[in-house]
Amino acid sequence: MVGRAEAKQARCKGLSLRSKEDRISQLPDPLICQILSCLHTKDAVKTSILSTRWKTLWLWVPVLVLDSHNFTSLDHFVSFGDKYFDSSRVSYIRELNLYILDGFEDGDISYLKSWINAAVERKIQHIDVLCPAVNYHYEMPLSLYTCKTLVLLKLQWVILADAEVFSLPCLKTMHLDFLIYHNEATFEKLVSCCPVLEELKISVARNDSEVIRVHSRSLKRLTFIRLAASYQFDSVFGAVIDAPLLRFLSVFDNVSKIVVNNLDSCAKLDISLNFDVMPFNEASVLAWRSRIRSFLPGISRVREMAIDADTFKVIHDYSKLEPLPQFRYMSRLCASLCVSDLECLPTFLESFPNLKSFTLVMICSIPEEMNQISYSSVPACLLSSLEFVHFLSPISGYAAEMKLVRYFLENSALLKILTVSVNSDSIDYEIFKELLKIPRRSTTCQVVASSDW
Repeated sequence: MVGRAEAKQARCKGLSLRSKEDRISQLPDPLICQILSCLHTKDAVKTSILSTRWKTLWLWVPVLVLDSHNFTSLDHFVSFGDKYFDSSRVSYIRELNLYILDGFEDGDISYLKSWINAAVERKIQHIDVLCPAVNYHYEMPLSLYTCKTLVLLKLQWVILADAEVFSLPCLKTMHLDFLIYHNEATFEKLVSCCPVLEELKISVARNDSEVIRVHSRSLKRLTFIRLAASYQFDSVFGAVIDAPLLRFLSVFDNVSKIVVNNLDSCAKLDISLNFDVMPFNEASVLAWRSRIRSFLPGISRVREMAIDADTFKVIHDYSKLEPLPQFRYMSRLCASLCVSDLECLPTFLESFPNLKSFTLVMICSIPEEMNQISYSSVPACLLSSLEFVHFLSPISGYAAEMKLVRYFLENSALLKILTVSVNSDSIDYEIFKELLKIPRRSTTCQVVASSDW
């Protein structure tokens, strides 16, 4: 019995010793560095106190976040960065996030250029640089614009060098926010030198007469933001977009003139417009009208489109001043709109004569006066092409909602399926039963209930 007890105690002691083993330290250095890359840089550096072996492992981590907020002085900041980018370091750097904030600006920026040059030499893939200094702007080194391995580039509040050659063969994502550059051609060359670019975000804050030109044969997503310091409605600032593969376009602007050229008829656009007219006067209305007139024809060849409530409002208000272009290629449309704009829907749909599928998202609550809504016209698409209607917002039984469903059922000659979302938590399917009683112009139409909302 004593022998068995001793053996059991020995086994337990062995298990206890093994449980205290540092198994992570037994891993090879490259694998440990990959694990450390999942930590914030300052946390990865803290591991240097674990043992002699760990003392310099953080220097080989392929992801670096250099944030001046984490340092007490510019000297400490530069010293830390120089240590990481030491020339003896031979491994590659996958990602560099560099944030130099107010209080760390310095006339000598050789350290910044040397860091980026070192990253480029080590086959950097992601670079994110933010330098919103009030009294100083940093110019990016020329090596950045010929980096063969760069996949993602984000630059904010820096100077774009006027390079002779731009070549970014692997770049897919680029965000350019509030850059300073010498001329419009520099910006255009940077965008056009990226043969596989798919996503581009541009943010500007200018009131001059500059025109940004985006020429890309690969671009799929474009976000354009302009934050004007004042409303200069006589300015010709704007953007000319030539991107035949464009699939997503978001414009947040109130003054600029946006022109879209060469958009393919197979394009699918998700459009968000913000053309606020403030202050409301004759000059602002004329400028707003002119900019919409320039924008809409360029997107009129798209096949599929999604628009938000603000965009619907902008386009509808414009239609009161001038006729909308015909979107003859449009087969699928998804629109979000406030319930107060429901009565405008038939007029809006007149611009889509060959529409086959329409998805509607209603936002905001339905006021009591909306129960008196009426529809006086029937657009061509309801008579000759519309086959599918989807109400994504739950139908709650308001008179305005029921009238809209009735409008589509009674006037759509070729309708195949009308899908309604029913809020089963409150009213079960009683409303759906009422919808089934509505007469249908199309003899093949099915009314389908969905509770997936």
